[in-house]
Amino acid sequence: MSSPVPHIIIDAPHGSDVVASPVPELGWRTETTTPGWLQAGAEIEITRDGEPSTHRVEGRASTRLAWPFAPLAPREQASLRVRVTGEDGVQGEWSAPRRVVAGFLGADEWRAATIGLPAPSETAQPGYLRTEFEATGPVARATLYATAVGVYQVAIGGVDVDDQVMKPGWTPYEQRTIHETTDVTALVGEGPNAIGVRLAGAWATERFGFRDNARPLYGDQPRFAAQLLVEYADGSSEWVTTDASWQASTGPLTASGLYAGEDYDARRALVDAGGSGFAEAGYDAGGWAPVAELDAIRAPEARVSPFVRRLDELAVREVITTPSGRTVLDFGQNLVGRVRIRVSGPAGAEVTLKHAEVLEHGELGTRPLRAAAATDRYTLAGEGVEEWEPEFTFHGFRYAEVEGWPGEFDPAAVTAVVIHSDMERTGWFEASDRLVNQLHENIVWGLRGNFLYLPTDCPQRDERLGWTGDIQVFAPTASFLYDVRGFLDSWLRDLALEQVDGVVPFVVPNVLGAARPAAAWGDAATIVPWVLHERYADVATVERQYPSMKGWADALIELAGPRRLWEGMFQFGDWLDPDAPPHLPANAKTDADIVASAYLFRSADAVARAAALLGKDDEARQYAAIAEEVRTAFLAEYVTPRGRMMSDAQTAYAMAIVFDIAPADQQQALGARLAELTRLSGYRIGTGFVGTPIIQDALTRTGHLETARRLLTQTESPSWLYPVTMGATTIWERWDSMLPDGSINPGEMTSFNHYALGAIGDWLHRVVAGLAPEEPAYARLRIQPHPLAEFDHAWAEHLTPYGTARAGWTRQDGVVRVEAIVPPNTTAVVVLPDGRELEVGSGSHEWEVEDAAPPVAATRVGLESTLAEVIDDREAYRAIVEVLEAENPDAAQAFRTHTKWSTRRELGEALFMHAGPDTQRLIGERLAELSAQREEAMVDA
Repeated sequence: MSSPVPHIIIDAPHGSDVVASPVPELGWRTETTTPGWLQAGAEIEITRDGEPSTHRVEGRASTRLAWPFAPLAPREQASLRVRVTGEDGVQGEWSAPRRVVAGFLGADEWRAATIGLPAPSETAQPGYLRTEFEATGPVARATLYATAVGVYQVAIGGVDVDDQVMKPGWTPYEQRTIHETTDVTALVGEGPNAIGVRLAGAWATERFGFRDNARPLYGDQPRFAAQLLVEYADGSSEWVTTDASWQASTGPLTASGLYAGEDYDARRALVDAGGSGFAEAGYDAGGWAPVAELDAIRAPEARVSPFVRRLDELAVREVITTPSGRTVLDFGQNLVGRVRIRVSGPAGAEVTLKHAEVLEHGELGTRPLRAAAATDRYTLAGEGVEEWEPEFTFHGFRYAEVEGWPGEFDPAAVTAVVIHSDMERTGWFEASDRLVNQLHENIVWGLRGNFLYLPTDCPQRDERLGWTGDIQVFAPTASFLYDVRGFLDSWLRDLALEQVDGVVPFVVPNVLGAARPAAAWGDAATIVPWVLHERYADVATVERQYPSMKGWADALIELAGPRRLWEGMFQFGDWLDPDAPPHLPANAKTDADIVASAYLFRSADAVARAAALLGKDDEARQYAAIAEEVRTAFLAEYVTPRGRMMSDAQTAYAMAIVFDIAPADQQQALGARLAELTRLSGYRIGTGFVGTPIIQDALTRTGHLETARRLLTQTESPSWLYPVTMGATTIWERWDSMLPDGSINPGEMTSFNHYALGAIGDWLHRVVAGLAPEEPAYARLRIQPHPLAEFDHAWAEHLTPYGTARAGWTRQDGVVRVEAIVPPNTTAVVVLPDGRELEVGSGSHEWEVEDAAPPVAATRVGLESTLAEVIDDREAYRAIVEVLEAENPDAAQAFRTHTKWSTRRELGEALFMHAGPDTQRLIGERLAELSAQREEAMVDA
């Protein structure tokens, strides 16, 4: 037993005390070893200007509480602490104080002019800006507010003001910009001071679009604006703002682009004869020119999303000499970031770094980059050991080709620097299957690489856009692995701004032109806010996004018309179905109209639930009634009374089951057919972006856990584990982004870091390990593990808004042991593998159940065995394939990939198409040997 100890959580970027709202939401996690602990109440104390005041909370509420005090004023600093009392009457100690700093500007406080280079070139030109000012007395506090349409870093007195990367990120600049709020008191002193800015275009000047349609959307040159508030010890203050008095110059960064990379000439360093840098007072700015005042940046908002930082470093794992004699560095992990080098050599020597995710036949595989050069160049100054890392670009890569290195190359002089949004890690998973663990690790790295200010499709080629469909399917997995609430909350604001008449564009920010409705993509508007509510109890985001949710649903309802079916329009459909041709990724087995109408139901239902949550009862009934009309129309049009879908494909069945379109009495028939289709395919995946996140839930829900296990553990293409067997360290865009012979998929669109197909992570967490939210924010947990045959253990752990939760199981000697940790101030419903259901409170729990008998293969197997029996007998299947591989590899490949593993066909009949009499005889003999070994083993047993 222990006294409860709370830890305050504020609505601020990870690792920051700076809040973006005058009324930030609050919460706390309580630590205690008292079992079954529930909060009876709490006291929240705020201290402002040395004066404390207290607010009392009754009951269990401890997450995402509305600010209970007078609103914060701009730049106000306050201290918060909390003390909780349990239902057992024990009052805890006060928490450690948590500082809160108001990071927003006051009304009409934004007064900075927008500036840039005075004579820009025809292409986006990186540049340098500076000014000097005099602090007229002792400085009590200095606060910098800065933004750009582009990317920037500020230094004061030659010291960077923070460790952020590529700030302020990317938003729809015409409608929303972000300012950083930085305490620079330590850098501003009485007397002369200097501010220096490094500036480049990045997203603001990149050419977005495909092929000949690519163009800059936000202007040709980067723009910057900032204002520094200096508060003096005597109570006076002054603003230092960007204006026409600032100076500008070009410098060592001679070219910069997201897709192209950076060129840096260290000989052009901006250091004067006295050794002062351009961001230091007294610097000789001869040759600098007055800045140009440019089109104003709209008044920026304070940041709500996490900062992007350098968060990891990887050393060179291997130095490869390619068949053509080139030097390629392998960092052992597909990552997103840059390469930092330490090099010495003569002035003018140029080191070139070219990046790619894979090798193809031993050489750097750059074709998937399309028009992205992904190349950085550093020209040496010739002054001892020089260290350099690109600043305003990033690459998706595992490999870097090095050219022009002066002298003997030392791999220790090169480091890969990993960058992404600095979110708190909250979720972990492990199983006894090594390949499944690598799959999960690939999911994590895929998230890390594509959560860089916004959720992108991929980080390497000439795209890197905020595709709505990808995050729609991946949001549940992401919300388990990291605290993504602020990250997705910020992106959803942009989504709402980019909607046109309710229609959500394909990408946010929208750089691809007019918005067109597309099922599963635009539905991010309704589904992602609901995920944030489910995982974080985030009612505020649902409330703010409700008009966006409703606008999207209304647009679809109008398109569907009185038939209540969304038909005959452009769709991505079940994008990248593995049977779609490489250059026709939308040609899926599931009809696009079925996908569209299923999502029409899902979005109408989501709006109904959101309306009910917000107390909009009339609208809740309205949208619920529309959802029922869509359900009725869907079932009448696409589902037969006996449970067959008009598109007899895995995705169609999975949607009808998991979206709860089909009634309970029909779901079993649908699930049986889904399981049959999965076996007929040889337990290979047959779904694209839409079906992949839900097929395992559909199988599990309808009682086909063993089929789901076989689908999970399949290693032949297409499958989740095929890329793992090919050495993948992130999730691929296509099931076969790399072919078995080591060739890159011939399709024009191929990425090796695309998280969408990693949406299976949510099923691993919720179903295999058995850790899921039963109520929003895990206030009530569902512990329901599903021990998979041939696995010895699996567990998941998640840092919920209430504390650490854990669920898992181990199998040993005929017993399955289920373990769970339930956080304080929560409860859990537990469903054990033997069907028992019970309720528990917080604390550590353990149960034992008898292990279910594993599936057993038939003793005898031969040419007369059915194909279903063969595919369910892995040992027999491997024996057949081994014989075929030895006799005719092409026949073996055809047998693996084209056979329909039916209960009504015999093996001998199927082999007639793939093997001659001699090969069939060899297979029969091999299977007879296997049968004899099994019978002998049974006798011995």
